[in-house]
Amino acid sequence: MTTSLDAIDWGRAIERLCFLFPPVVGVGLIGVVREADPGVPFLERGLVLVSTFGYTLLTIALVGALVVDARRIRRRGGVSSHWKPSPWLNAAFAAVWAPIAGVFYLYRRHKRFGTKPGWSGWWLVVAASFGATVIGAVIAIVAFVFALPGLLSTAVGLAGAIAFGAFPVAIHQDAAYVCTYGDDWRPNPGLYLGIAFTSLSVPPLQPIVAGYYLTRRRKAVEIT
Repeated sequence: MTTSLDAIDWGRAIERLCFLFPPVVGVGLIGVVREADPGVPFLERGLVLVSTFGYTLLTIALVGALVVDARRIRRRGGVSSHWKPSPWLNAAFAAVWAPIAGVFYLYRRHKRFGTKPGWSGWWLVVAASFGATVIGAVIAIVAFVFALPGLLSTAVGLAGAIAFGAFPVAIHQDAAYVCTYGDDWRPNPGLYLGIAFTSLSVPPLQPIVAGYYLTRRRKAVEIT
């Protein structure tokens, strides 16, 4: 008998929950950075609290989604019999380090079931993220050289917002498209989502990853 839970695409749900972690963490980082500026202390603390509360809710939701999806896969058998994810081990991993647990699960899940492709134009968002980061870095250097703190914070903030909010989603979604329709390259969306997450804490990595990805994509699939 089909239930309302069975009607949900839990793979998609796990993807969407993972996409929300960078913006939530970014809100908290803004609060931490702004705390050094005594201008509006309650606002900064509020941002940190919102981020903490949001991260906790996302973690709980991801734990539940992983348990339900892993149990469903284990019940299926057949094509999935060679991969039987443990619901409780995945839940424990997510409770400790939710974004990484979600990314690792999506990586393994893609290898068995693939990832549904969506819009063919996600590469444009990847390119926009790449351009914003490069331009932001150039403006930041100019602002630093000419001692323009306002311009520096604007450049870093704009580039950071685009990177945190758009880059992980775009590269994951486009990798799913390329993996489905590409000629000789099958990028794992879960892997690229994990690399994108890593690039958020290692800023120089983001333009390198985006540039490499766009180069490989251009050779693998016709730009559409």
